[in-house]
Amino acid sequence: MRAVQITEFGGPEVLKVSEVDAPVAGDGQVLITVDRAGINYADTHQVENSYLSKTELPLIPGGEVVGRTADGRRVVALVGSGGYAEQAVAAAPYAFDVPDGVSDGDALALVLQGTTAWHLLKTSTHLAPGESVLVHAGAGGVGSLAVQLAKLWGAGRVIATASSDDKRKQTLDLGADAAIDGTPEGLKDRIIEANGGKRVDIVLEMVGGKTFDESFDALARFGRLVTFGSASRQAAEAIAPGRLMKGSKTIAGFWLADCFKTPALLADPLRELFDLTVAGKLHPVVGGDYPLSEVARAHEDMRARRTVGKLLLDPTR
Repeated sequence: MRAVQITEFGGPEVLKVSEVDAPVAGDGQVLITVDRAGINYADTHQVENSYLSKTELPLIPGGEVVGRTADGRRVVALVGSGGYAEQAVAAAPYAFDVPDGVSDGDALALVLQGTTAWHLLKTSTHLAPGESVLVHAGAGGVGSLAVQLAKLWGAGRVIATASSDDKRKQTLDLGADAAIDGTPEGLKDRIIEANGGKRVDIVLEMVGGKTFDESFDALARFGRLVTFGSASRQAAEAIAPGRLMKGSKTIAGFWLADCFKTPALLADPLRELFDLTVAGKLHPVVGGDYPLSEVARAHEDMRARRTVGKLLLDPTR
């Protein structure tokens, strides 16, 4: 079968389409004929071996797929790796039936980025009605869903950062109350200004480096910042415990992989997200549908911040 297999670590240039043996489902697994695979920013880290978990070669990247099982079920599945291919194998508890009214792109946006946004707001930061929320990369896969969910769940004010005027407009269209430039220099002041002169209660942060530093400095008393990525590939400054005590601030970390041992931590949020989508209350953003043969371009576009929403990979092309 056709698949993207890497045999050396590096940037987008190491992503090449190859002919490889088709996977075989073992006990407790399902074989899926892939209609679309999802592309995540974490994939760019995995390809260069800079992710939280180390990668072994050879590797077929891709953490989630949507397609059909042998018995005709339409499922979206978390596969860990192996998604950039015509066929993939998933553990049965992580292959979720996709309801009518949810497109392939919707399903891929929700199974990983959607459940991440759900947990960021409910599990990690415990959003309460009326609180202010800052969403970094508000036009991205997680961000575009987090903006909508925060508004649906009663946030008092949602502020999104984005890197261009078009992306900032998109976050406003999704329901953000304000959209600001995410450039690190002067970010704290822009955040506070966008929140009516007040510091923010919650920050969803996945850039790292100076962006993390400025966002922490913009936290209100009892404010919570959750970090779930490091797109800048730069480390933030160390924070002494005393800086947390003053203002009673909280820093949390979130990695969806920590939910994998408990399927309900994925299935229950996903069911709610599917219901919201079918009801027309949540609108996943699909930002690109790339042929498998152009996977390197997809990674280049993502790393250059030229994309919005969820990116898809078509293994038939």
